[in-house]
Amino acid sequence: MDLQRFVAGLFAFAVVTVGAGSAVASGQPGPAAPPAPAEDTVSAPAGHDVTLRLGQEAAVQGKDLTVRYLRVVEDSRCRPGMTCVWQGEATLAFLLKEPGRGESTTAELHSGPRTGPQATSFAASRVELVSVSEDGGEATVRIR
Repeated sequence: MDLQRFVAGLFAFAVVTVGAGSAVASGQPGPAAPPAPAEDTVSAPAGHDVTLRLGQEAAVQGKDLTVRYLRVVEDSRCRPGMTCVWQGEATLAFLLKEPGRGESTTAELHSGPRTGPQATSFAASRVELVSVSEDGGEATVRIR
């Protein structure tokens, strides 16, 4: 057997071996499809936790403030059934609006302290990310 055929065979073996270890080939589920956005608005008392579905907005009682859960920006959290070296974090985007003044901003909040802020201030209020569901379809925030 010549060297060129040997190298080609070795390369083909490596490709098949790596493919066999992928999530699809090993029967493990791939990434979950993002949940369908919700289009409704909920009323949220200031100082309490409120859980928002993706696309859902909270109008804060007694304040000129709404908070909308826009999207999952990044999610490095350990998936159920997997063994991970560290827990990981999720980064979520929120649209904060002060409708009476026409002001708005987008904030990225993190589920843990390693990669960025877990809270932000806007319209004389503090919005803090409390938790994120496994699939990222729901986020709980505390608005003060």
